[in-house]
Amino acid sequence: MAFFGLFSKEKKETLDKGLEKTKQSFLSKLARTIVGKSKVDDEVLDNLEEVLITSDVGVETTLKIINRIETRVSRDKVLGTNELNTILKEEIAALLEENNSGETGSIEFEKPADGPYVIMVVGVNGVGKTTTIGKLAHQFKSAGKKVVLGAADTFRAAAVDQLIIWAERAGVPIVQQGMGADPASVAFDTLQSAKSQNADVVIIDTAGRLHNKVNLMNELSKIKRVMEKVVPSAPHEILLVLDGSTGQNAYEQAKQFSLATDINALAITKLDGTAKGGVVIGISDQMKIPVKYIGVGEGMNDLQLFNKHEFVDSLFE
Repeated sequence: MAFFGLFSKEKKETLDKGLEKTKQSFLSKLARTIVGKSKVDDEVLDNLEEVLITSDVGVETTLKIINRIETRVSRDKVLGTNELNTILKEEIAALLEENNSGETGSIEFEKPADGPYVIMVVGVNGVGKTTTIGKLAHQFKSAGKKVVLGAADTFRAAAVDQLIIWAERAGVPIVQQGMGADPASVAFDTLQSAKSQNADVVIIDTAGRLHNKVNLMNELSKIKRVMEKVVPSAPHEILLVLDGSTGQNAYEQAKQFSLATDINALAITKLDGTAKGGVVIGISDQMKIPVKYIGVGEGMNDLQLFNKHEFVDSLFE
């Protein structure tokens, strides 16, 4: 079953607007690297390396991109600086393609035979985790799916309250036991409730703590074990939410969470409020985990499927 449909003109316009700060910063830096230059030489490549690093693409990914461009320069002998935009765009797109980073405008999965499709959402406090869950719930429901939320982030009272508000906005049921409840118990009850309602999708919120990796690992492992008692194949997706505006800090969080649990999907939020959108490229490349969603605005529909082709197009237009 396909969710959210193909990439529409409206979504493309939202993406363009959401990446405006990143694009302006990136392209203006890029333009400065080729002032007075007619061909791509060592100086241009050195300047380009600085542009990519200061755009939060990350050192390792930047070096990969520069090496690719150097190979093309040596192969094609003379490349004009007027071609640099096109070459850079092609190499970044190729890098994302190789890493299987992102879908092409739709998400498809078959509802498991043993119950609903279960998404467990992780991430530190303040990254937009609860907002992401609410927007996902809204979009799944808009696609005709029956959704149930589980408030298993019981460490903070505000987390439960916020998720209740988002459940009301999205018009979906929520299972919660309040602050201080056992997160695994909440997850268990949520899956039982969802199964009895023949729900299609369950989204479980979890506590956003990273200060003690061992405790986090133990808690997430316990939640997974308990969910398996109700839906043996759960969770089907462990979605890590990262704040794109924190740049390389988001990459560090991704590394830490990947050590604590088996993440298989990423959501990068708040790209509309930052010039650090290049971090999407670096995280995609370094983590080898698909970026599934990006947040490019405050609206309910401004959480978009990450489409690598549209992302790169928007960055270079």
